[in-house]
Amino acid sequence: MPSTNSITPRNILSLAIPAIIAGIAEPLISLTDVAVIGNMKDNAVEGLLAVGLVGSFLSAIIWTLAQTKTSISSIVSNALGSNQLNRIHSLIPQVIWINITLGILIYLVTAPLATWIFTLYNAKGTTLNLSISYYQVRALGFPLTLSAFAIFGVFRGIQNTSWAMIASISGAIVNVILDYTLVYGIDSLIPAYGVMGAAYASLAAQIVMLIIALYFLYQKTPFRLHQLTWKPHPKLRKHIILTANFFLRTVAINVAIFLSYRYASGYGDEYGATHAILMNIWLFFSFFIDGFASAGNAIGGKLLGSKNVQGLKYLGKTTTTYGIIVALILITICGLFYKTIGHQFTDNETVFELFLSTFWIVLIMQPINAVAFVFDGIFKGWGEASYLRNLLFGLTAFVFIPALLILDYVNFQLNAIWVAFGLWMLGRAAILAIKFHLKIKTMQN
Repeated sequence: MPSTNSITPRNILSLAIPAIIAGIAEPLISLTDVAVIGNMKDNAVEGLLAVGLVGSFLSAIIWTLAQTKTSISSIVSNALGSNQLNRIHSLIPQVIWINITLGILIYLVTAPLATWIFTLYNAKGTTLNLSISYYQVRALGFPLTLSAFAIFGVFRGIQNTSWAMIASISGAIVNVILDYTLVYGIDSLIPAYGVMGAAYASLAAQIVMLIIALYFLYQKTPFRLHQLTWKPHPKLRKHIILTANFFLRTVAINVAIFLSYRYASGYGDEYGATHAILMNIWLFFSFFIDGFASAGNAIGGKLLGSKNVQGLKYLGKTTTTYGIIVALILITICGLFYKTIGHQFTDNETVFELFLSTFWIVLIMQPINAVAFVFDGIFKGWGEASYLRNLLFGLTAFVFIPALLILDYVNFQLNAIWVAFGLWMLGRAAILAIKFHLKIKTMQN
């Protein structure tokens, strides 16, 4: 094997495994909410749909603005690879404070518009009321989550994903404990808050994650949040441009997710509730596999900074292989416990039957997702934001939407949504893999 300048499976796994654990913490919080609420005695279907709709909107905003994590990680890892880390000290607090400000502004703008927002998702009656109440509390966490994500990006850029893992898993544990306590209540001690209990649990988890992230920032890195200078750092413009392009890329993703929820809710509450379960499982799997994309992001940016072509080839091959292996393991486990998984999320017979008839599509997508996510992560580390933006817009406009419209027309219903997602991911995987190999060939010449 050609020299890769010390890039080994151990290097990759030491970043990927903590990143997997950190990455699944957020969808694990959502999955816990779905599982707990789906088994409530009253309004379980409406509550499940409400949490799914709010989760979709929250994810749309958080993923879009959390692209600051990706751009700052790219800048930090490139600076690390070129031995210029000392030149970006003042950039970090500027990025974090920008995220905090954005989080506050978004809450102030969206909270009063909650009724209008969730009406767009086809929410009605009890589902709409629950969605509004749930969102009003969950949205308080915007500045907390966005600032934590920026700090996680710094950690990834300096080739450490363990600190983000500790923060994320701590938040997830807090959420699970409080979910069961506040949703169902404890006789004579704590009343059952239902859907709102899940909202309070999630907010508490976000507070815990930020506190732990700040601890590691101050104890383990040279960067300080309070050392803010008002003169913009020279690389702040690059950060904003990267973030803007990653922002637009994520808008394209969220258009697809929004349309999926709108169509699913339009088929009926049971269809919308089933889609909420499937989407949360899909996101959980995605973040699980995305740990290898995080490793590709961190190492890829560093290797590009040091112009290590052989290392990049090895990184692409190895992270893709690991991602596919994990995807196959997930498929096997879920195949063995197919019906059991459905029962964990709902007692409603209609929702359960819809789940069984659609979940297989989610499963067979996973190896394709693995390839797409890994190369997406590497391209992020390279700072190829505009290319990723254009790719996602193209695939959403010319693959996902036409497939959804055609399959919906022939009455595929939930299957229409998930086949459209499968074709969308197949396009991402194929195009990014080809682009990666062409870029490596160009660098060699």
